[in-house]
Amino acid sequence: MIRRLLAALAFIAAPVAAQDTPPPASVVVAFDRETVTPLIVEGLANKDTGRAVEANDPVRIASISKLVMALTALRLMDEGKVDLDRDVSDYLGWQVRSPYHPDAPVTLKHLLSHRAGLSDRAGYIIPLGESLQAKFADPAAWRDTAPPGEAAFEYANLGSPIVATALEAASGERYDRLVERLVFAPLGVKACLNWIGCGPEMEAHAVTLYRNTGEVARDAPEDLPPACTIPVTEGAECRLENYVPGSNASIFSPQGGVRIGMVDLAKIGQALFDTYGTEHFLSAKTQTMFLQAMISSANEVPPFGADAGFCGYALATYVLVDAPPCQDDLFMDKVERFGHGGEAYGLRSGLWIALGEGLSFAYFTTAVPPPSGEVETAASDPRETALIQRALDLAKHRSD
Repeated sequence: MIRRLLAALAFIAAPVAAQDTPPPASVVVAFDRETVTPLIVEGLANKDTGRAVEANDPVRIASISKLVMALTALRLMDEGKVDLDRDVSDYLGWQVRSPYHPDAPVTLKHLLSHRAGLSDRAGYIIPLGESLQAKFADPAAWRDTAPPGEAAFEYANLGSPIVATALEAASGERYDRLVERLVFAPLGVKACLNWIGCGPEMEAHAVTLYRNTGEVARDAPEDLPPACTIPVTEGAECRLENYVPGSNASIFSPQGGVRIGMVDLAKIGQALFDTYGTEHFLSAKTQTMFLQAMISSANEVPPFGADAGFCGYALATYVLVDAPPCQDDLFMDKVERFGHGGEAYGLRSGLWIALGEGLSFAYFTTAVPPPSGEVETAASDPRETALIQRALDLAKHRSD
C-alpha cells in the first residue's frame, strides 16, 4: 500500500560535464507529493540546431502512454460511462471475439492487462482510412491460447487501439480530446498525442529522437505540424474534421504516442499517490481497485517473472521488485515502485512511483541501442541503469 513519503528533498539540476561530444538527450526528475525537481538535464534536443534539452521539453514517452490510457478509462469509469468488466463489443457496435473462443467476451480489463489473447503479429497500427474491425477479424491478431481473462499474459500493443476506440464510443469524444479533458487538463499539464493540439510553443521544444547509430528516428522539426503526424492509408487525406469517434482511435497512437515533458509527467505520477478515503484525481473506490489490481498481479505465479519480462501487470501498470521469480530492480535500492516503462525509436523512459518510503522518478534517455531480441525488463539496458544510478547518487548527495 502506498504511504506518505517522509520528506521533500531539495534538488538542483546536475551540471553537464564539459566535453567535445554532447551526451544523448536525457532528463531525470525526482518527485514526491509536493515537489518535482530535475536531477539530470543534459544533451541536445536537436543536433542540427544545437538546442540543449530542457527539463520539461516534450518527448514521445512510448509505452508510458498506456498508463495514461488506463487513467483515462478509470476517470471515465468514475463518470459512469464505462465498466471495465463489460464486453467491449457493447461499446463498439460490432463483435470483438477471438476465433479460438468465439463465445468469450473481451473486456477493457482483459485488454489493459494484456490477457485478451491478442498478438502483434498482424501489426498494431491501423491508419486513418483503414478498418479497425477488419484488423480484429484477422486470425493473426489472436493467439491460440486460453479464453480472454484466462489467457496467459503476453504484451501486445494491439490492445490499445481497441481500448481507446471503445472509450471514444462510450463517451462520444475523440480520444485525444478525451485524454485532454480527463487527464491532462485536470492535472495542469501540457501534453498531446501525435502532436495533435500541442501547438507551436510545444513543437518548438520538441525532443528529436535519434537511434544509437545517429540517424533520426522520430520527431525531427520537419516531421512536426504542419506535416502529417498521424498514420494515414495511401490515398486518404490527413484530416480529422470528418473523423467519427468510436471508429479507429489507432490514429492517435494510444499505445505510445503521448508527447509530454518530464516535469509534467511527474505531475501525473503525483496524482497517483495514496489517497485512500478521499476524493482526488480518481475516486477513492477506483483508486483502491486500481492499486489492488496492480499489487495483486505482482504476487502472481508465472506467467510473470523472468520469462515474461514483467513482475506482474494489471491495468497498464506493473511493479519493479527484486524477489524471485521477479528480478526487475532498476533502481537497486530495495524500494518497490509501480508505473510503466517505455522503449521505442532509440528511447528508454519510465514513470516510477514509490510504494511507501522512497523517491519517485520520471525520466527519458535517447540514442539507446535496440532491444537484443531477448525478454526486455526495466533493468535490462546498461545506459538506462547507469542513468538511474547517477540520479540516485545525486539525490543522496543533496539530501546529506
